[in-house]
Amino acid sequence: MDQIEMVRDFNRYYTQRLGVLNDRYLGQGRPLGEARLLFEIGDGAGLRDLRDRLGLDSGYLSRLLRSLAGQGLVSVVPHPSDGRGRIATLTPEGRRERAELESRSRDSVAALLEPLTAAQRARLVDAQEQIRRLLRLAAVAVEAVPDDAPAARECLRAYASELALRFPEGYDPAALIAPGTLGDGTFLLAREDALPVGCGLWQLLAPGVAEIRHLWVSAAVRGLGLGRRLLGALEADAAGRGVREVRLGTHPSLGEAIALYRSCGYREIPPYDSSPYNQLSFAKELTV
Repeated sequence: MDQIEMVRDFNRYYTQRLGVLNDRYLGQGRPLGEARLLFEIGDGAGLRDLRDRLGLDSGYLSRLLRSLAGQGLVSVVPHPSDGRGRIATLTPEGRRERAELESRSRDSVAALLEPLTAAQRARLVDAQEQIRRLLRLAAVAVEAVPDDAPAARECLRAYASELALRFPEGYDPAALIAPGTLGDGTFLLAREDALPVGCGLWQLLAPGVAEIRHLWVSAAVRGLGLGRRLLGALEADAAGRGVREVRLGTHPSLGEAIALYRSCGYREIPPYDSSPYNQLSFAKELTV
């Protein structure tokens, strides 16, 4: 069985085991979609936020809300500060139904865990966390954008702000690449749920030689492996454009970055530029 079929098989087993295919999820009189929406509305939520958070199109969300409203569980009212927006809130009956849903959900998971030993439960939870991290990483979109794109500059400002705190000497934002000056190179932007969460760029130093700069990952997504993914994507893009060697500089304060570069095959070299922040320099030969 190949990897794709193994994932599909796991999905089929997991959805069946948790009963998400039943039109009476957890024994209540509604399918999973409506039950999940009750949970997400909580103390009140904007429709735009619900749509973005759950990845639902407007038409499907409207149908779910109409069904819940028809059951007397939800009311939809105008947003108090946004004339174009609306807010979904739970009625008293909806809050009781949500509490019952929460109780049944916990009981269902407890019954699933009960036959396992403490060590097996820990293994299961650890495996689920690993799956969550890998699925988040897979869902992050990485694309090339102009270096003066608003989202690119947003990431660079966050990068500079973090370095200003981490470097003993601070960090001058003037050291960032100026908008529109990338030239021969590529700026990669990473987004999770449309929010910028990482960036990096390469630009040509000499024929066949490029520099990787401004590799940064938001604290919100660290630990997923996004930095390694961005670095690999920059290397592949540069190699595809005829680059045979990439260089980069970093600061001794960035121990995690140094460990990443070394684990990805970078070797330490003498300084190649005059940046006060590139106190350690590395290089790597690329292959097509």
